[in-house]
Amino acid sequence: MRPPHLSRTTRPALLPLLLAALLLLLLSTPSAEAADPVSSCRLSGTTGWTDEGQNTDYNVFQRPTGTKRVIMLFVDFPDAAATETTSSDAAQLTPVADWMWKASYGKTWLSISRHNDWLRMPKNSTDYGYERGLTHEEHEAYIKDAVNKADPKVDFSQYDMVYVVATKNAQAISFTPTYVYAPGTTGIRADGTTVKWAVTFGQDMWDFGPKVAAHETGHTFGLPDLYSFDSSSDIHRYIGGWDVMGNVSGKGPQFFAWHSWKLGWTADDQVLCRATAGTDTVYLSAVEYTSYKKMAVIKTGANTAYVVESRRAVHNDENACSTGALVYKVDTSVKTGEGPIRVMDAKPNDVPKSGCHPLDDAPYWINQSFEDSNAGVKIEVTGADGYGETVRITKS
Repeated sequence: MRPPHLSRTTRPALLPLLLAALLLLLLSTPSAEAADPVSSCRLSGTTGWTDEGQNTDYNVFQRPTGTKRVIMLFVDFPDAAATETTSSDAAQLTPVADWMWKASYGKTWLSISRHNDWLRMPKNSTDYGYERGLTHEEHEAYIKDAVNKADPKVDFSQYDMVYVVATKNAQAISFTPTYVYAPGTTGIRADGTTVKWAVTFGQDMWDFGPKVAAHETGHTFGLPDLYSFDSSSDIHRYIGGWDVMGNVSGKGPQFFAWHSWKLGWTADDQVLCRATAGTDTVYLSAVEYTSYKKMAVIKTGANTAYVVESRRAVHNDENACSTGALVYKVDTSVKTGEGPIRVMDAKPNDVPKSGCHPLDDAPYWINQSFEDSNAGVKIEVTGADGYGETVRITKS
């Protein structure tokens, strides 16, 4: 149905007025095309490991797009025999494939195959070093034992990554770390190939479910931890429940737009860059959706920038505590676990909803603004609808 104000009889009369209004809008509103080249807002990492830089070393980390072939192995131990089925354990984790598909806008698919026999490990669960925090060498030895047990029946040359799932009865396998092969070392060899990436699931998978698989798989893509390694205070003080690389059980686990850009899920033409002095106004579609502009970046230094993106309580963020324009600072010189991303709180004095972190209500709403006068940055929310925000960004 044609809207009444654009019916066939009235369209010619309105055309000059519409053209005049469009010209006025173009002259009065800064556009995305007036911004700086997107390449100006790319930041390089300096830590030599997982960080927020866009120069990820794919000789070490796994490329984050396309189909990732995963083999899931199930292990038990002489001191902790499995009494559950492998299917019940798998059900805790395999939904990560759909979760990652949504998070990547269909750019990444985890094709998970399962070897459905329990593999008896050669040592007791208490002998693998988890209580000491697990060194890289101890972790590698654990994975090697699982791979060797499975090798007669599994062709590891067909897979990109290994998931090792410990029985629920193995309380000593307490947490879920990621393994990344160190180039130049012997590593783990099977079927003529090197196992470069693996995740070993422990007791915390029963608390976090598929999101712990998303978090750890994110490490194989080169993403850092966004929670604090300093447990003397709130370990989620940097980003609250935003992004699964922080609080795995957080209410807004969709990856930051910065991460989606770094991983190649968000295209350059979905990014507005302001690296020099100027002002831009742009409509940002929520990161949970696929299309349109996803973020505005204001570069503030060789390794720093402010980012603004839109959030909505849909898809992977269906349980989000708040919605709006989320503002955060990126520093690619900051190491994993030390706050390379820090969310700016629009409502620092508000009490969050029950079950929410104080930063979970951080997004800015219409007529609210963020300002860092020292960096010459101002971000204003000038409009909003059900799908995103209009923001005006200024760098002086």
